Amino acid sequence: MSEKPRVLVTGAGGFIGHHLIKYLVGRGYWVRGVDIKEPDYEPTAAHEFQLLDLRYETSCLRATKGIDEVYALAANMGGVGFIERNRALICHDNSLINVNSIEAARLNRAARFLFTSSACVYPAYLQTNTEATPLKEEDAYPADAEDGYGWEKLFMERVCRHYHEEYGLETRVVRFHNIFGPLGAFEGGREKSPAAICRKVALATDGGAIEVWGDGEQTRSYCYIKDCVEGIYRLMRNSYCGPLNLGQDRFVKISELVDMVAHSAGKRILKRFDVTKPQGVRGRTSDNTRLRQVLNWSPSVSLEEGIEKTYHWIESEVTKQAQPAPKVSAASPF
Repeated sequence: MSEKPRVLVTGAGGFIGHHLIKYLVGRGYWVRGVDIKEPDYEPTAAHEFQLLDLRYETSCLRATKGIDEVYALAANMGGVGFIERNRALICHDNSLINVNSIEAARLNRAARFLFTSSACVYPAYLQTNTEATPLKEEDAYPADAEDGYGWEKLFMERVCRHYHEEYGLETRVVRFHNIFGPLGAFEGGREKSPAAICRKVALATDGGAIEVWGDGEQTRSYCYIKDCVEGIYRLMRNSYCGPLNLGQDRFVKISELVDMVAHSAGKRILKRFDVTKPQGVRGRTSDNTRLRQVLNWSPSVSLEEGIEKTYHWIESEVTKQAQPAPKVSAASPF
């Protein structure tokens, strides 16, 4: 039996990267994690963890040294509020991270490089209806990606294609559709809608109201983290090199998502809609036809099950934060 490849996961201090490392280590891989920060909620499972700023070439060369396969998850990003307020920062930081990472992988002779793209690459003109038309991979063109973040992702998809064609680097591209679950950001402005709603419901009293961004009619599909890391791994082991959706193909209204979280909490929750807040496109969901064809697999964790697990983890974190710090008594002089 041949030895398994040595793996690098960038963005290892983040939500998806942290889960992916646990998954890969559990499968017997040697894993190096790299990020600009440590994981937020529990120690990394990586065999080696390096604090590096991947905007710099030297950091990327160090990160990829002796590595066979790269899972490139590092990015400066967050929820819709963060993305809409930080377009220049996102384009600057992520373009540097992406290009420096793939070039370092090539120079250090890595065999395979997986780039994590986003459903934000899809054109706005296909996402104007709450009755979301499932987005096929080829729908990314003619291009009209989400301003800033989406264009940066779409450009890097092309870079991966050219590195494959001209340098022979085995590249893989996965387009995430709203990944959620425990151990993800749930406050501070970078959290996604499921985590933000879970936090608000956890803080609300039974019968209380929470603020909901938009009119609640906008629709999304959501993919639980367990399915996400399984799909990433299956794609990396597959020979398919074109962009591939990874998400659920069931969509719900944001208002329905609030009801789902309230049900998990066992609370009656009222909604105050604020249409002045960022809300993104009107409707977005994944077409999983190619995912099933290529991987002979599709996500299986229901939205209800994923929300149940996510809510109770966030509720426990909110409860911890609300607990007063233990009093420290002064030492007796005797």
